Amino acid sequence: MGKIIMITGATAGFGRATAMKFAQNGYDVIITGRRKERLNELGKELSKYKVKVLQLNFDVRKNSDVVKTINNLPDEWKKIDILVNNAGLAAGLEHVNDGIIDDWDRMIDTNIKGLLYVTRAVSPLMVARNTGHIFNIGSIAGKSAYEKGNVYCATKSAVDSLTRSMRIDLLKHNIRVTQIAPGMAETEFSLVRFHGDEEKARAVYKGIDALKAEDIADAIYYCATLPPHVCINDLVITPTQQADVFYNYRKA
Repeated sequence: MGKIIMITGATAGFGRATAMKFAQNGYDVIITGRRKERLNELGKELSKYKVKVLQLNFDVRKNSDVVKTINNLPDEWKKIDILVNNAGLAAGLEHVNDGIIDDWDRMIDTNIKGLLYVTRAVSPLMVARNTGHIFNIGSIAGKSAYEKGNVYCATKSAVDSLTRSMRIDLLKHNIRVTQIAPGMAETEFSLVRFHGDEEKARAVYKGIDALKAEDIADAIYYCATLPPHVCINDLVITPTQQADVFYNYRKA
């Protein structure tokens, strides 16, 4: 087998684009996600690049499923070179006093605990081989908090902190750790945040030439293919019209 990349939340957005990018460049790909139908569709698309594809249908929020799935990987698939912790979401946009507990739990369980569960299961495989690269998909929301962002910002701040800690913990094992922190990117993100309200989702990007999923996939590929002695620790990416969470310029 060639080099192997494992991507969580691969059925849409950044994850899907990353799977496509790496498959196009000859990587064997492990794609994971909750939506089996979408996994099957993506698996078929990736197979046209003549690479090996392994589909894993599980929810990162369930540690028992994560552990069972990784432990049961065929030996040849355990040689994971790159892990992309992409599974994540924003749910709701309310002031903290009006917060929806189910949304909070969903974000915390996916964005923090799910990332940890997968990392805990996969990183020992990298440690055993003394090589690997872990990508955590954060957000500029993890750099600065904003009104009504409360729990989402907190989860992405945790990703920021965890990435730095993981980089230190895995230093002696020759494992690179990179956070990719995107700004406004037009994916399913806002559609999920607003519980399927397409009008609200579209309004987020009005007047902005937002990032595309492929832009983030390109950045991940760039970081992953640098010489072995080079590690990009933290990469913040925004559209040209956005400076940070507070400042953007919308065209009329």
